Amino acid sequence: MTTGHVYIAVSLDGFIAAPDGGLDWLMKQPTEGEDHGYDDFMDSVDGLVMGRATYEKVLTFGAWPYAKPVVVLSRSLAARDLREDLVGKVRIVGDSPKQVMDALSKEGWRRAYIDGGQLIQAFLRENLISDLVLTRIPILLGSGIPLFGRLDEAVDLKHVKTVDYPSGLVQSTYQVIRPASPESPLPSSG
Repeated sequence: MTTGHVYIAVSLDGFIAAPDGGLDWLMKQPTEGEDHGYDDFMDSVDGLVMGRATYEKVLTFGAWPYAKPVVVLSRSLAARDLREDLVGKVRIVGDSPKQVMDALSKEGWRRAYIDGGQLIQAFLRENLISDLVLTRIPILLGSGIPLFGRLDEAVDLKHVKTVDYPSGLVQSTYQVIRPASPESPLPSSG
């Protein structure tokens, strides 16, 4: 099965974008010369799965920034909505997270970069995220689009590591602890 992996920046108060979806606050951070591991992370994944809002925001950046295949989960967009230069690079599907991961697994994907607040939440609800790399940016936005929202139950995480950078960014990696499946035998008491 393809595993889901998150690599995302978040304000200190938990927002991934301003209320209007703006990322200006993120682009202003003085991080020259710092390697936050993004290139290594991208080398570790077979492609990206992103939500519609994230896709539409990336379109405003100008040139398409991804060399790897991108799958956009959307029930309101269709393949005919793709820009001509993205045909063959981007797929739009209306499937559930589980259906998408099953399909990607059949295509040989082992690791998928999951991007977009609502999509990350949906993948967490369906237990499809293996780990999260969260880079906290030293700014308080006060309001905006939150990274995390309603979950059906708590998601246990194991802290793997934290790195702080001279710019003030703090990056933490967490492994998602999978709940025991109902079919799993209980440990014997001895």
